[in-house]
Amino acid sequence: MSVRVALAVGLALATIAGGLVMAKAPARVAGTNSIRPHVQFADLRQGEQVCQAGETLPRDTSAVRLDLEAVLGPSVTVTALAGEDVLTGGTRGSGWTGGDVTVPVERVPRGISDATLCVSIGPTSEVLPVLGQKHPDKPAAVLSAGAATGGRMGVEYLAPGLRSWWSLALPVARRMGLGRAPSGTWIALLIALVMTVTAVLGLGLALRALRPGASSLECAPHREVRLPIRLPRPLSRVPGIAWGCALVAFLNAACWSEVSPPLQTPDEPAHFAYVQELAEAHRLPTHGTTYSPEEEVALADLHHNAVQFVPGAATISSRAQQRKLQHDLRAGYARVGPADAGTAASEPPTYYALEAIPYELGSGGTLLARLQLMRLLSALFGGLTALFAYLFVREALPGAPWAWAVGGLGVAFAPALGYMSGAVNPDAMLFAVSAALFYLLARAYRRGLTVRLATAIGATMALGSLTKLNFYGLIPGALAALVVLAIRRRPTSRRAAHVALAVTCAVAVCPTLAYTALASPVSHPPLSELSSAAATATHQGSTLEEISYSWQLFLPRLPGMTNYFPGISTWRQLWFDGLVGLYGWADTQFPVWVYELALIAAALIGLLCARELIRTRTTLVRRAGELATYALMAAGVMALVGAASYGAGAPHGPPFWEPRYLLPMLPLFGALLALAARGAGRRWGPAAGMLLVVLVLSHDIFSQLLVVSRYYH
Repeated sequence: MSVRVALAVGLALATIAGGLVMAKAPARVAGTNSIRPHVQFADLRQGEQVCQAGETLPRDTSAVRLDLEAVLGPSVTVTALAGEDVLTGGTRGSGWTGGDVTVPVERVPRGISDATLCVSIGPTSEVLPVLGQKHPDKPAAVLSAGAATGGRMGVEYLAPGLRSWWSLALPVARRMGLGRAPSGTWIALLIALVMTVTAVLGLGLALRALRPGASSLECAPHREVRLPIRLPRPLSRVPGIAWGCALVAFLNAACWSEVSPPLQTPDEPAHFAYVQELAEAHRLPTHGTTYSPEEEVALADLHHNAVQFVPGAATISSRAQQRKLQHDLRAGYARVGPADAGTAASEPPTYYALEAIPYELGSGGTLLARLQLMRLLSALFGGLTALFAYLFVREALPGAPWAWAVGGLGVAFAPALGYMSGAVNPDAMLFAVSAALFYLLARAYRRGLTVRLATAIGATMALGSLTKLNFYGLIPGALAALVVLAIRRRPTSRRAAHVALAVTCAVAVCPTLAYTALASPVSHPPLSELSSAAATATHQGSTLEEISYSWQLFLPRLPGMTNYFPGISTWRQLWFDGLVGLYGWADTQFPVWVYELALIAAALIGLLCARELIRTRTTLVRRAGELATYALMAAGVMALVGAASYGAGAPHGPPFWEPRYLLPMLPLFGALLALAARGAGRRWGPAAGMLLVVLVLSHDIFSQLLVVSRYYH
């Protein structure tokens, strides 16, 4: 009964929150100074201020949108003046990103003309470009030093909206049906239907796994959910609920693939160009950024550059734009260009070779049809990620089988996984292979390192190495685990331990060496990016400086360290807030209060985990080697991100970061959710687990609504 009550309460709270959000009116543009961000005309540094006269503030102005660009924006303060009198003002905290920033201000009760708008920024290591253009009838903006800039910054004045999201539902649905293949308003209805089915399926699995009496089947949870089809014998041993988690994750990622506009996810144009080059020209791409004529015309018709990094800009919105897009895509533009794939060119070709299959299947359709088929393959990898995450939790936390579903479904509904697995991006395959590695290592710790299991671990490491370079961050921890496992086996069979370790290393290394030998003759060395980053970091500064920088990228600064991130709490604003919600081209964020609420929820989950860890401290001591392995794998991923960021121009430039870089550790997230459910005790644990599943599901749905509001309003 407690589980059902928890489900009802969780759904009721989520429904009320959704109703309140939909009843709210989105901000509208009440006025603008008609300056669009054509060029960069000034640089704004820490402590500097830029002012421009001749601004008109419309009535009811409650926020000001400025054309400032930043990778990791500092605090921004806006003050509107009439002579010496302050008309209104406000501050936006640090941590924003993109091509503009919205600063809330005190409401202006009446329209004001000929005001002076002053903008200043807080502590930062960045130099912020100020975007705009010259205006023949208005004076140029002036920096705090008194020098004229030669241009005026673009400004939009926002006021409370007049229509709620409920009243805007139909126009938004129509807009969602444009710029894709197939197109039509029914796309929005399909997304809603599939997401409803996904939620019902996921909550049904949770209810079944957490129901009273399920403990009698704890030793064989796969009997709780029977599959309607017969699988090959090895696959039939996988618990049915694991397949259920995989299906939930796939359907969730499929919804995300429709919610996200085509070519508007991180680096998707480059990844599509890589696949197109392999499929059409049968060659590896180069690092240029000029894509095939077909892709270039698609990007132009979708207004890609105008929407990218600009949260105030939306996708195409008219039937005329849709007709032009369809006409150009069917015009037969060449699919082979100068062999460029931008930043994607340095990645190994495994994922792209697999994506060439749906590309070829859709070769008779338009670019957008092929792109959607390719996104669905990424969604399949999302399903595999959830499957292996469930299996990892099952092996790592064998003491409470009822909690396994909490971890598996928590990963399946994770919005960050759905978002990235709904795009053409090798991260989707990277997450699946990383989850498989975590599972195989946990299985080896439970059952011993056999030759068969060693072969599987080696094959997984080889596949990960040929999927994306980020996988190399997991390898030191995996190798340490293999050494520990081999040492454990030596007292019973020294020869078998050595054979298993040798098999793993041989299977892991040989494919990478073979690829290196084949790729080098065509000037596409697979480890060029890593070696280049290492060389750059070496010339950039001392090793201690790099370690200090990497530490501060994830953890609070220690006394005596140089402050490389002034005004920024990296662990909070970069990683925690980013994992809570950062979409688009890392330019789409929730309101600030959402991150504050999420921090409270995370603290409660952390307390429950701590309670369970204290209760099982004796077991933790016995499993110290295994836990150290997972910690070393996590540290390896973070160290690789820190080294790449440092080598990309730090410490004097912006950091090289995105929350998705931490998603190879998703199985650990599933384990934390399962631990939190167990921390509530056997009596209340299942109810707490149900609330956790509802919480992650709600987070996922609201994240999709956030992306919808960003691109289609």
